[in-house]
Amino acid sequence: MHNPRCAARNAARLLEKFRSEGKTVIHVQHNFKILSGIHSLVKPIGGEKIIHKEYPSSFLETELQEYLQEQGITDIVVTGMMSHMCVDTTVRACQDYGYNVTLIDDACTTMSLKHDGKKIDAETVHAVYMASLSDGFANVIKTEKYL
Repeated sequence: MHNPRCAARNAARLLEKFRSEGKTVIHVQHNFKILSGIHSLVKPIGGEKIIHKEYPSSFLETELQEYLQEQGITDIVVTGMMSHMCVDTTVRACQDYGYNVTLIDDACTTMSLKHDGKKIDAETVHAVYMASLSDGFANVIKTEKYL
């Protein structure tokens, strides 16, 4: 993983800001049997919405779209893991639904991948996905800039 502790700490800082400002917080949890728990730094507290999903997209076969519409939400801030899978798929889906997305680069992380017999390190994978999503899908920024 590429800086998972740093990503979790940054996500926690953003979560603290949202909570202190009374903004809507939605947690999305992938229902894997392994490694699917919500990190202790960003655990939901009373009343925060939790969306459970089975696919990389947070929208596919979940109540996320309906909930966002009910709440009148048009702007979304995305953090999480993994950059190359769930983050990427969800951010792209947000555009399909017409949402404005801010993606917090250093509050996301991913893992190394292999392609054509070569290992691509996690930092490179993450950077490529952030660059790709910044090209028309999201405003990709660092935690400090958002705060």
